[in-house]
Amino acid sequence: MNQKFIYILFTLVSVIAYGQVELTMKPDKSDYNGKEIVNLTIVLELNGDNLVQQSKIMLPDLSKFNIIGNGSFNQGVRDPDSNVSVEQYITRIALEPKQRGKIRIGSVLVTVNNKIYKTEPFDIFIRDIEKKTVAKNIDNDVYLNMEIEDREVYQNQATVAVLRVYSKNIDNLRKVRNIHLPENQNINVHPVNFHKSEIDPSGFGNMPSQILAMFIVFPNESGFVEVPSVSASVNSYTAKSKVSSNKVKLNVKKLPEGSPECFKNAVGNFKVDVYHESKDKIEAKKPVNVILKVSGEGNLSDMELPKIENSPDYEVFAPKITSRVKAGIEGMKGYILANYVLIPNKSGSLNIKTEEFAFFNPAVKEYINLGQETLNLTAFSHDQVLEARTTVEKVNEYTNTLLETVNSPVLKTTTFKVKEKSRFNWKVLFINAGILLGLFVAYLLFKNWQKKRIIVKEKTAPKPLGSVAETEKEIRQSLKSDVGDYFTYLENLKDSHRFDQFFATVDELDSEVRNQYFQSSKDDFKQFLEQHLGGSVAERYRNLSQRIQIEKFTPVKSEESIGELLKEIIDLYSQISK
Repeated sequence: MNQKFIYILFTLVSVIAYGQVELTMKPDKSDYNGKEIVNLTIVLELNGDNLVQQSKIMLPDLSKFNIIGNGSFNQGVRDPDSNVSVEQYITRIALEPKQRGKIRIGSVLVTVNNKIYKTEPFDIFIRDIEKKTVAKNIDNDVYLNMEIEDREVYQNQATVAVLRVYSKNIDNLRKVRNIHLPENQNINVHPVNFHKSEIDPSGFGNMPSQILAMFIVFPNESGFVEVPSVSASVNSYTAKSKVSSNKVKLNVKKLPEGSPECFKNAVGNFKVDVYHESKDKIEAKKPVNVILKVSGEGNLSDMELPKIENSPDYEVFAPKITSRVKAGIEGMKGYILANYVLIPNKSGSLNIKTEEFAFFNPAVKEYINLGQETLNLTAFSHDQVLEARTTVEKVNEYTNTLLETVNSPVLKTTTFKVKEKSRFNWKVLFINAGILLGLFVAYLLFKNWQKKRIIVKEKTAPKPLGSVAETEKEIRQSLKSDVGDYFTYLENLKDSHRFDQFFATVDELDSEVRNQYFQSSKDDFKQFLEQHLGGSVAERYRNLSQRIQIEKFTPVKSEESIGELLKEIIDLYSQISK
């Protein structure tokens, strides 16, 4: 009996040591509305180096559904502690139910190392459509996918993530807004851009897709680090929902051993400079600005900068940090300036040194120690600075000191004063008043004569009354404004990226054109265009109004899409306003 138990125990240990296979299939929920999409997630995980997948994943009978989309990806990592490889295959299928009621979904099969693995079947329930439901819930038709190509990086090394949205309805791609990037203590996230790409009509499962954002992830701990989901809101005219992307696991490798003592957390490729910009002579006991510049590409925004070392020759104060950094493919690229204020304690030579600085370069996989940077300056005493000045500089300084400290009597007598013995000339006052009164009387006589002349002309040559249409046309011509001025102003707003003012001006242009035809509402104006300019112009106006509203509330606006919209606005409103 004991021998049988030992045999079974060794058999189980050998199986566990050889490898482990996990196959699961789960729906997003078990109870669905009649119009909701059923999402199935199939996960195959192979833990071990000797596991070989001999067949594709065989799906169960899905004849009771319409397959509207599917997508899959795989990732492989290696545990640095146990040195065991982990392969993970994830497949997602979107199904549209053909019938109502209880539906049973069978098992998924796969063959690994001559052994068949399968999942347990399960039931889902499809409810009838409720009559009260008016708006379609679109969050089940919008899918976010976070893609990270390089999932094996070093600690504090950058990896680029791409957020992509999928939907079988192309209009839903424009409704995704308010993107929230992932947050975690183990990672530092920096956005690259939120510019939407062109829509790709052939995505996974023939679903249109579009890139929404790109961002850089810096894992600050080694081991398996999970990047949380990216969330966004999907806004329709009747409802607002929230969607989330998948999570991604990163295999963060530990930095190699043998790092220099001065290495802290800088990963990338950097350069350190220290300099003094001013060309004036440095005077002892007076402040001087020294700039320490760190430039390159890597984790610039998150790394610890080197400092200027303390010295008995000078007193150093905390720096003011300024940076000009932008996101690149290899990390944050640019430079950071630390502006130090130093006060020399004595005259003579000053030897300003920085702390030693080292970084790890992932491209060559080694540490690079830049050592110390040194700046040699010379401080002069106050007398030496005065002696070194030229004659012109001395004269200028003496003049400035004189003007600041001595009150000149010449400047004080420049105020205007009235002499006490001077008399007021009343004769000049009366002459000027008479001239002004005469000019005013002449102006009144001229206006009276001009008014009488207009009345006589109207009596002698009465203007014939036209038809109602001619009168309306004449009034419309008087109200008509130059829409070309609007077009020029809109072009300037587009070039300066003032998009809020752009759409406000478009609304003002639309109201101005409608007033030319005495139409207060857009619906009345559409009927007017259909009656007088044809159904095609009215349809173009309706489509353009919808497109303006869509672009107006798009969270991320691009100059290209606004430019195309402006061309269509110019074309249509020029035709209507003729």
